[in-house]
Amino acid sequence: MNTLSYKTVSANKETAKKEWVVVDATDQVVGRLCSKVAKLIRGKYKPNFTPHVDCGDNVIIINASKVVFTGKKETDKVYTRYTGYPGGQRFNTPADLRNRPNGVDRIIRHAVKGMLPKGPLGRKLLNNLYVFEGEEHDKAAQKPKTIDINQYK
Repeated sequence: MNTLSYKTVSANKETAKKEWVVVDATDQVVGRLCSKVAKLIRGKYKPNFTPHVDCGDNVIIINASKVVFTGKKETDKVYTRYTGYPGGQRFNTPADLRNRPNGVDRIIRHAVKGMLPKGPLGRKLLNNLYVFEGEEHDKAAQKPKTIDINQYK
């Protein structure tokens, strides 16, 4: 048996095969959708996954305004942000954010960001997420393929 034939192959920026995928978020639960999207962005579903490299896909989420929360989270869940000034703590519920411009984008990005690694790699990976509230997106030039997110675990 030749032991040199068994080598661990690590992906790098040049060898990573990144693709563009479209995910339809209609009637999807926010947390479950975002956990699958985070795995797609990270590259966990690929056989050549390498933890320290951006080897995941670029994900386009369409119909983001049609995502749902389970239970009473739509009105009871609270997102906290801080302006940077004394007494500048601000609170929003998902129902409040839906009425604001780019509010649904913030909801989904907040959920996906918490599921990505912390540090420079996680911040870079979050740039591979594109959220659109409607059916249309401006990434047609990349020729993305549509996938059914329910097939992933």
